[in-house]
Amino acid sequence: MNALVPLPVLLPLFATGLSLAAGIRLKRFQRFISVAVLTAVVVISVVLMIAADDGPLSVHLGDFAPPLGITLVADRLSGLMLTVSSLVTLCVLVYSLGQGMADKDDETPLAVFHPAYLILVAGIACTFLAGDLMNLFVGFEIMLVSSFVLLTLGGTGPRIRAGSTYVIISLLSSMIFLVAIAITYAATGTVNFAQLAERFDDLSLGVTTLVQAMLLTVFGIKAAVFPVAAWVPDSYPTAPAPVTAVFAGLLTKVGVYCMLRTETLLFPGNRLGNLLLVVALASMIIGILGAVAQTDLKRLLSFTLISHIGYMVFGIGLADRAGIGGAIVYVVHHITVQTTLFLVAGLIERRGGTTELTRLGGLARSAPLLSLLFFVPAMNIAGIPPFSGFIGKLALMRAGVDNGSVLAWVLVGGSTLTSLLTLYVVVKVWNLAFWRSEPPGQAAEGTVMESQEDDADDADDADDDADDADDDAADEGGPAVTPQDDQGVPVRPGGGQVVATSITGKAVTTTKRPPRTMLAATAATVVLGLSYTVLAGPLAAYTDRSAQELLTRTPYIEEVLRP
Repeated sequence: MNALVPLPVLLPLFATGLSLAAGIRLKRFQRFISVAVLTAVVVISVVLMIAADDGPLSVHLGDFAPPLGITLVADRLSGLMLTVSSLVTLCVLVYSLGQGMADKDDETPLAVFHPAYLILVAGIACTFLAGDLMNLFVGFEIMLVSSFVLLTLGGTGPRIRAGSTYVIISLLSSMIFLVAIAITYAATGTVNFAQLAERFDDLSLGVTTLVQAMLLTVFGIKAAVFPVAAWVPDSYPTAPAPVTAVFAGLLTKVGVYCMLRTETLLFPGNRLGNLLLVVALASMIIGILGAVAQTDLKRLLSFTLISHIGYMVFGIGLADRAGIGGAIVYVVHHITVQTTLFLVAGLIERRGGTTELTRLGGLARSAPLLSLLFFVPAMNIAGIPPFSGFIGKLALMRAGVDNGSVLAWVLVGGSTLTSLLTLYVVVKVWNLAFWRSEPPGQAAEGTVMESQEDDADDADDADDDADDADDDAADEGGPAVTPQDDQGVPVRPGGGQVVATSITGKAVTTTKRPPRTMLAATAATVVLGLSYTVLAGPLAAYTDRSAQELLTRTPYIEEVLRP
């Protein structure tokens, strides 16, 4: 069974080579490889999660023992995170295929989408399975490289700017991470987690606190925790919906996972617990207030992301079994629900041509299925019973009450307020985009650009397309007429108005009925989120055992260091 541990990392990397070799010449083969490999990763992750329930699994690559060898470890937490992340990434991949992301425009380097996406999946798996700080850093860098490619696909100005901001912030965190690794190795002679868990106890309090603070800063940036989350609302909304979904839903939880791992395994005793609780409260309140002020759906969801990261940090700051267990439940819930909401945002943009709420309306009547796909995860993230959002928040609040400290009670109150404001935010979205009547001008005319610098080029392209259509009609002996809808707005032969941004950063054709594959993938994530409610008992029991294992530390250390 231990031989399965490296496969969630190795399979996507192997598939990346095949995907690059296939390129745009074999588009169907490229798509088949991506779907097949991610499906295999889902199966392997489920097997590892079940097997890890009997105890951690580990493998030393090349049979080199620590501290020389590369150690990969699958325990309950990493097995659960692998399973949820692989399911979500598979759904997002199917969604992107339905959108036609990989082969929409031959003039853009979209053949790299599948390889970049597979590398991202491998980097995520590497961070969840890493048994030492150095390979955790390697996983971060793998994700950084692929993330920049995915954020800047199409090469438009806004995406380049957003991608540059993301890279600068990530490189800054990488520098801090490297310094922390150097200090750790100089002080202990190893970077292996199991060995560090034993050797940190012999170091001075100043050294361990310095390393802990540096690692928390790095992971806080990755997790988008206030006050190092200002880059999120500007970086994520410019990317295509599938990319934004997997970034906001999953990549930020990689930082939360690293906090859980290091705070329990390397730094027991909760020395910085009060600081984490203060940061959690600030993230909740400031993030949700930012969401209240937004009228663009993607930016609104980006601020709710920052806010709800605070719930997870709340559980980590409590540092007891109930708090850690509640944090794990909420991580699993939020990965799925946040991803779903961003996928729905992509469907709304494709249907209405924009995510600006003041320009939307009437979707409840014109797109009832889309309305349902939004309503369920919206109520879930707001914490309405009996959804998993309510279960996770209730677990964290009960842990805060059991803790009994003044700061914990303040966090309980802050959690309640944040949940109520989240409900207000999603109700605002529902009223503006779905419930009210359709505002004048919702059916946008022509093409909506992502930036003004693209206007001239796109206008020329539109003129050329119209001229080509007229010439073709004339050659066939028919009238030179450009296709239009009932209101005289130019349309493409496939139907729908050219208004919404796509993977290329230019435009896509909006339709009254989004592609079935996109709807099916989104519905799958909705069902996945609902399954946490149906399986609330087993999920809570599993996360409770995971929290106990994390706090005990002994099973992990013995598995890694056994002869």
